[in-house]
Amino acid sequence: MGNSEFCKDINTRTIRVTLVDGAQISACVNIDRAPGYNRVSDLISSDREPFLVLMNSTMYKTGLENPIKYETLFINKDHILWATPEDNQV
Repeated sequence: MGNSEFCKDINTRTIRVTLVDGAQISACVNIDRAPGYNRVSDLISSDREPFLVLMNSTMYKTGLENPIKYETLFINKDHILWATPEDNQV
């Protein structure tokens, strides 16, 4: 799972998310949405916004042979089982 040059255009981090239904998503998130909220954990745990905005995302679902790509995807944070930043990011 990985994302391309798009994530370098703004201050983003590439993350992997697993939803409660088992779907897995690899996507970019903007970590500069508000002062003091510049970590992936800040975005996920904050109750300021009920949705997490994912950009340039690829969703992998059980039973689907090909992944689904979305330019922008809004995920209700209540449906996130876990999320982690991809390795080797500055």
